[in-house]
Amino acid sequence: MSARYYIYISDSKVDMLLPQIDPGFASKRSTEVGVNLQLLTGKHKRDSDPDRVSRLERVVRHIDDFLDVGTIDEPGQYFRGRLDVRWQQMPGFEYFAGATEDTVVGLGGSSGHVIGGAVPKDDAVIAPSMLPGMVRGLSALAADDAPASALELAYLANRNARGEEQEVEFVAKRLRHGPSPYPELDGGRAVQVLVGSPLFVALAE
Repeated sequence: MSARYYIYISDSKVDMLLPQIDPGFASKRSTEVGVNLQLLTGKHKRDSDPDRVSRLERVVRHIDDFLDVGTIDEPGQYFRGRLDVRWQQMPGFEYFAGATEDTVVGLGGSSGHVIGGAVPKDDAVIAPSMLPGMVRGLSALAADDAPASALELAYLANRNARGEEQEVEFVAKRLRHGPSPYPELDGGRAVQVLVGSPLFVALAE
């Protein structure tokens, strides 16, 4: 596997999934963290530790081998792909908006998981990677009078996205998937909308 240039790694998902699929790996990591807690700051450790990537890759391999992984246009429980996206940033919330010919895509999560970003705060009421937190973050990106459903907000956020596009690759957990809430804007095409929470986002080669 070629090296990836990661820009986003969801440590919270890795920390949740890894003990379920590889308890030995997870317990080894917990011991190492406990021993080194006095020596390294959390942010520096999290961004510079190569174990962060190896733990992610262990989880992704398990997902690819044993779980329901689909594509952007045909997602399963998880989906992976490569896509041109516009990266939108809000306080505490990161969002990647893009689309294929058939599917509007939105990937969102905590700004604390951006490589080089601040450590996530523990006082958040609802994590941005969960659906209620995603809706709250998307509401700030869509129009002021936008309705509250995740699919509607993701569709509008994609239309309102600004900035340069970057091609990325990712693996994400599907949160919502359904037909376009605005078929009148789709030029007669059968467009779907897909909202997900990424395990990682990396710059595509």
